Amino acid sequence: MPGVISRHLYEEIVRGALREDAPFGDPFGDVFRDAAAGVFLAGGDGVLCGGPVAIEVFRQVDPSVSVSFSPDGCRVARGDRIGEASGPAGSLLRAERVALNFLQRLSGVATATSLCVSRIAAYGTKLLDTRKTTPLLRVLEKYAVRVGGGANHRFSLSDGILVKENGIRAAGGIVPAVAAARSAAHHLLRVEVEAETLPDVEAAVEAGADAVLLDNMPPSMVREAVARFGGIVFLEASGGIHLGNVEEYARTGVAAVAVGAITHSAPALDISFELSA
Repeated sequence: MPGVISRHLYEEIVRGALREDAPFGDPFGDVFRDAAAGVFLAGGDGVLCGGPVAIEVFRQVDPSVSVSFSPDGCRVARGDRIGEASGPAGSLLRAERVALNFLQRLSGVATATSLCVSRIAAYGTKLLDTRKTTPLLRVLEKYAVRVGGGANHRFSLSDGILVKENGIRAAGGIVPAVAAARSAAHHLLRVEVEAETLPDVEAAVEAGADAVLLDNMPPSMVREAVARFGGIVFLEASGGIHLGNVEEYARTGVAAVAVGAITHSAPALDISFELSA
């Protein structure tokens, strides 16, 4: 399901983030042992994502803390109360920054994704992410893409073969690159080839590629590629696509657009945590 992520996928990520933030404990926060409560507030409009991860942060800091959030994928507006936590004050202080880091980052990715999806939904074009993710946070950022309404491209190099420009150069051309990919791949692994020109697309199709990535092509060239090859192979457009022009690419009829900016350049959604006085 798009909006579901298993806890075992992020337990170690959370553990590492907590260790980074307080490798030797929190000498100030540990002073406060009385009960306290606070609320999480949205500082801007967007799509909430990361509640389960933030809950895991508090669980690892102190299982006695009670914490809840609005469901991932819900739309929030500035000033909205999106979550609450109660428990020992020191535990809340210890967990708040790490929890907010995850919430702000993942909500930012989900929001950026949702904005792009809203521009192309009417055309039936799929929005894909890329491997341009924060090191060690890929599983969470790709989850946030799904929450925002996008779809995941391959998760890693192991999941599928995408022969890019340098791979083509290393192989000596598109035809030998596809041949090398076929020899390395098992029978269930798809082979996609990056193409920068229409002759490159034709060469990839004739070589037997399962899909072609139309790289840095203007919309007019993408439209021609779709007209000539769209009924033969899966085509996706990528390179230089952003919120400002994604609809123009969708109008070409291409099956999918891959947008790296939804992960590598998504601004964080402003979220705060405030203890009750």
